[in-house]
Amino acid sequence: MGQRLMNRLPKYVHGFIDRHDKPRFYFRRVGLKNVPLPGLPWSPEFMAVYEVALAGQPLEIGVGRVKPGTIRALAVSYFNSLDFRSMKSSTQSVYRNIIDRLCVEHGDKRAATLQRQHIVKLMAARADKPESANGLRKTLRAMMKHAIEIELREDDPTREIKALRPKSKQGFHRWTEPEIAQFLTRHPIGTKARLALALGLYTGQARQDVVRMGPQHIADEVLTWVRGKTETTTGTELAIPIHPVLREIINATPSGHLTFLVTKFGKPFAATGFGNWFREQCDMANLPHCSFHGLRKAASVRLADAGCSVHEIAAITGHASLKEVQRYTKGADQKRLARSAMNKMKREH
Repeated sequence: MGQRLMNRLPKYVHGFIDRHDKPRFYFRRVGLKNVPLPGLPWSPEFMAVYEVALAGQPLEIGVGRVKPGTIRALAVSYFNSLDFRSMKSSTQSVYRNIIDRLCVEHGDKRAATLQRQHIVKLMAARADKPESANGLRKTLRAMMKHAIEIELREDDPTREIKALRPKSKQGFHRWTEPEIAQFLTRHPIGTKARLALALGLYTGQARQDVVRMGPQHIADEVLTWVRGKTETTTGTELAIPIHPVLREIINATPSGHLTFLVTKFGKPFAATGFGNWFREQCDMANLPHCSFHGLRKAASVRLADAGCSVHEIAAITGHASLKEVQRYTKGADQKRLARSAMNKMKREH
């Protein structure tokens, strides 16, 4: 194969002089595909391809024009990483938009010189929009993790940075019992809107799961269900007993399809389309501030009012974090415990 080059080469790079006296360089690492490297070691075109090869992923068109070691080069490598490509397409889109906006202003800066104070400053510029600031923090954390994996950095500057507290602690409005009653008055049993509400209240599931539920998921009056995957976890398997009220409404609202809820064209709902449709049903009931997600909170509170523990509630809703359940049911727990305490005091005095 010719005389091997003796100069210092980047890690995992092998070089030799071919029979035509031309230097050849390859990225070779166990478990990864061998990649030919253009130009000479340490040149911009060489390092751009090398950094992507180090991530173990195929090269994107145009990557050779990216200056190696920059935030933009790291972004190209991250977009081709296994972590990024394993995300849902919707999550990929969110991350890509955040990174693309970051690269417009800071893409040519060195990724290795990004420090904690820089990230704090970037987040502070978004202080009026905590969700945006926290989204940037989360995305940068993923990029820094990848930078460490490809040995571009040895540390994670996002590690000690805390998320900003949202302006509103309430998030989506939780339905109250009078609001539920108002919706029931407008949408009687037998209507699709009543069935949608019942599925939300008596399963505690999110809209992306409810729109996929159908009769085939019920056996022996137990709904066996695998919640949709999130960006960080696989689906959670649930077995939810069918409440008698939900059974009555399902029987009164046949769809004739594999899903309980279908569009006016007889097709399954997409999650976004269903959310928009359900909001229209709320408007018809003069409840414009209500949404389907608020039913998930209402279901959790109903379970808490019935005396269910946090673990019992999570067994229905499928929440991976008990803190989230506790946040939903904090008020209900306080009222129940206060009643219990007062009853005990009445017995003593």
